[in-house]
Amino acid sequence: MTVDDHSFLTGLFNAAITAADADLVLAANLPERPKGKTVVVGAGKGAAQLAAAFERVWDGPLEGVVVTRYGYGYPTEQIRVLEASHPVPDEAGLAATAALFEAVRGLGPDDLVVALICGGGSALLPCPPEGFTLEDEAELSRVLLSSGAPISVMNTIRKQFSGIKGGRLAVAAAPAKVVSLVVSDVPFDDPAQVASGPTVPDTKTREDARHMAKAWKLTLPPKVQAWLDGELGQAPRPEDPAFDGNEVRIVASAHLSLEAAAAASRNLGVPAVILSDAIEGEARDVGKVHAAIAREVSIRNQPFQKPVVILSGGETTVTLHGRGRGGRNTEFLLSFALAAEGLPVSALAADTDGIDGSEDNAGAFADGESMGRLRERGINPSVLLAENDAYTAFEALDDLFVPGPTGTNVNDFRAILLR
Repeated sequence: MTVDDHSFLTGLFNAAITAADADLVLAANLPERPKGKTVVVGAGKGAAQLAAAFERVWDGPLEGVVVTRYGYGYPTEQIRVLEASHPVPDEAGLAATAALFEAVRGLGPDDLVVALICGGGSALLPCPPEGFTLEDEAELSRVLLSSGAPISVMNTIRKQFSGIKGGRLAVAAAPAKVVSLVVSDVPFDDPAQVASGPTVPDTKTREDARHMAKAWKLTLPPKVQAWLDGELGQAPRPEDPAFDGNEVRIVASAHLSLEAAAAASRNLGVPAVILSDAIEGEARDVGKVHAAIAREVSIRNQPFQKPVVILSGGETTVTLHGRGRGGRNTEFLLSFALAAEGLPVSALAADTDGIDGSEDNAGAFADGESMGRLRERGINPSVLLAENDAYTAFEALDDLFVPGPTGTNVNDFRAILLR
């Protein structure tokens, strides 16, 4: 990959992140000041930056607490920032959940709760049902994360095994009005799915959760399965009076960010197309499909003509078979690079929150020669893919993409350049 290609693709990623800039999107979506108190709560990998931005744009007194991932903290003045574990919950997350409930306790109809919600909140807000432990919820998380099930399935099940997800935090805040400002990282921007919707009710039921678990052949922990088979502790329904008068606003999303990246590419003289902002499926399979499209463009100039940048977003999944390192974006890219080997192509795949999986990178770069360079180092890329070890592949090539925490999360970002 040339330096120019590297810089070009990085510029598109930065344009996508800028489109989700916290100050801009919050300033355009501020609720009216209440007669009473303004309490801010929030959760997600970009929650601290959202809290700091809200302090800057809000004209009035406020208080509150948000929780973000370890290492994602950001300075604030009035809103307390807590940190906890992601993607598997820990005791700090349990304490953070209690702090959010305490923040909304005892509010009245003249008070306002502003919920700053973004991706990652599901793990950061553990709250197992009565009679269960944090380890029960952590084990459920491990099973779901390794299953390959789409995020909609995982969150439907999570909501039925929680005391805060699925709108329960908003119920606890009633009769105060709750305005949820949501940075969407889920396909089709369903706010009830972002962070498992702590302030947004869902139409899915306990029966839906059971059906999804069966359809995806999930082997849930026995205690969790027994709970799911029962009817106790179901998530509140949208028609619950506690949600009357509440508002939900999508303030940033993958769609808006991909449009910004496409505009940046066109401004640099390269046409851009967006396949979709809601692509789901096994990361390695999605990588092969993208490579097939790139090959068709390269050889036949269809369905798009060169030069072109092919953009896509969404949230792929990884079914774990090995014990390697890497997240869904690096796995996508390793699969793509294998299938696109020899093509005059450059690509970047990255998570917009700045972290792909549990390592320090957001994703990686690759081109048509990446796999050949890897073999020259005595490394077999097919073996690494079989072991879910994409991080090792791109670390060996010095092609990891490490922007650090971005302060937002609008899902996966994929850009494929064919000059």
